[in-house]
Amino acid sequence: MGKAVFLDRDGVLNEVLSDRVKFVNKPEQLFLLEGAAEAVAELTKAGYEIFVVTNQGGVGLGYLKEKELMRIHDRLQELIAEKGGHIKEVAYCPHKPKAGCECRKPNAGMLLDLAETYNLDLASSIMVGDHERDIEAGKKAGCKTVFIGSDPTKADLQANSLFEAVEDILEMLN
Repeated sequence: MGKAVFLDRDGVLNEVLSDRVKFVNKPEQLFLLEGAAEAVAELTKAGYEIFVVTNQGGVGLGYLKEKELMRIHDRLQELIAEKGGHIKEVAYCPHKPKAGCECRKPNAGMLLDLAETYNLDLASSIMVGDHERDIEAGKKAGCKTVFIGSDPTKADLQANSLFEAVEDILEMLN
């Protein structure tokens, strides 16, 4: 069974609610956070599977077409690959925020599905997010958790950025 790093997208890998962009509804609105691609590259080079798990309620609410979301995720993959990183799969919940689905974080559906598909050991894997719902989803799945940001958290580890957390994440995976 493999070990994986599950990453939330907005606020962990790319800017959101910043000076440049409010929401990412087009590929050209995707701006990686400083050091994010390099962090994914380090995790990739260390031999871990990297997955993105993201709530995309804008699809269910009609703000974003799934085809456009695919283009955004293709752009994300390209930007990460430019620095030597690799994202195995981008999983997303397209449902409206209060749809009651199992895939929307804080539920663990996306992580559980990926674990089954790729034969991953969730207890040896890590969920990284910038909202407590990400941490909750990780804990429900049985993962260790890393919170990006300065808010109070129940995560196992906290850092200001994914890049800042990489060494600790690698230590947690060993």
